[in-house]
Amino acid sequence: MKKCLHIIACSCLLFLFFGAPARAEFSTPARSAFLVDVQSGMAIVAKDADEPMPPSSMLKLMTLDIVFGALKSGELKMDEMLPVSANADYQNPIWKQASKICLSRGQKISVNDAVMGLIVLSGGDAAVVVAEKLAGGESAFAARMQARAREIGMTRSTFGNAHGLPDPNNLMTSRELAMLAQHIITAFPEYYPLFATKRFEFGHYDSEWCAQWGRTHTINYNKLLFIMPGSDGMKTGHTDGGGYGMVASSKIGGRRLIGVINGLRAKSHDDLAREMKKLLEYGYANTANRVFYNPGDAVVKIPVWYGRADTVTATVAQTFAVTLARGSVASPPSGGGVSAEGGRGGAPSNNIRIIARYNTPALAPIRAGDKLGEIVAEQDGQIVATAPLIAAERVGKVQLFARMWQNVKVIFGMK
Repeated sequence: MKKCLHIIACSCLLFLFFGAPARAEFSTPARSAFLVDVQSGMAIVAKDADEPMPPSSMLKLMTLDIVFGALKSGELKMDEMLPVSANADYQNPIWKQASKICLSRGQKISVNDAVMGLIVLSGGDAAVVVAEKLAGGESAFAARMQARAREIGMTRSTFGNAHGLPDPNNLMTSRELAMLAQHIITAFPEYYPLFATKRFEFGHYDSEWCAQWGRTHTINYNKLLFIMPGSDGMKTGHTDGGGYGMVASSKIGGRRLIGVINGLRAKSHDDLAREMKKLLEYGYANTANRVFYNPGDAVVKIPVWYGRADTVTATVAQTFAVTLARGSVASPPSGGGVSAEGGRGGAPSNNIRIIARYNTPALAPIRAGDKLGEIVAEQDGQIVATAPLIAAERVGKVQLFARMWQNVKVIFGMK
């Protein structure tokens, strides 16, 4: 078995490198900003995107991720009623200036109302209610959040509570907030549309003070929903010390971008929304995607050893695309099928090369979906996008006599 590098195509394309700003023109007064194309996974803007910062209420996205997982597994049900403890009571001093649904000790709240309260009203008290239900307390729930973050691939985020109020352990990077947002969109399509809700009225208050509070607190803090077509989520945050922050997702013309801003000194959530709108519009106006392969497309034929077929078709499980600066040359791939084993070929320095890397021959039996290698977009020896190559079909294994005959042919140089 040997390593094979197969140059699929060379195209005269400019590119955006994942993890680095796409262009220098965009600037923001926010301490950190990140903008990523969901289809390609490539960064368009990255300003201090890997600096751990207090996420304020954006941290509630992790709380919601765990709640959505519990709903999907049956651990929770939307109509289930959860008790409100003293920790979530509106008279607890920590809620005096914090965003909340305004709950009273001893009352019960449905999981549905807790979820909507978290999304629309940024209810920290609702976060405490679900944390106590799912883990017995906030400390144990924070540990569960930490473990979940690592499962998703968030290696730098840490958690001290379920609601995002200041805690030295509440730290997240803008890049990992975007990663979490994309995970929620992908893993929970049945719940993600809830993030587009503009207004939520709780209406089940046990105190007159909270009833008055509820009359004036019904509008989503995410003001981007009201000013940008295509915006459909996700979460804002604000503390006096950390400033304003937002994780936002929008889909225009079938293309989804996720933006993150943190540490913005602003006067209001309206100012925050305008800054996020600038970031997202910058991405749509200045970049576009070049799709190279869709799921099921034949990328390369790989020889098979001991197989009932001589080759197996390698494809991709998800669309393989590269995000480009608008105005760059985006001609169709040329030179398809040009192969080079053990070398890198000679593409011009401004070209993106699409390369298939795999071991050959592949050893039967092979199941559809088995990983066979990887497909890589590369420029000047630097990887800008990568995805697994998988088997498009099943290839069974031949019987013992046929395998022996293949060995004989190899020994004697027979074709």
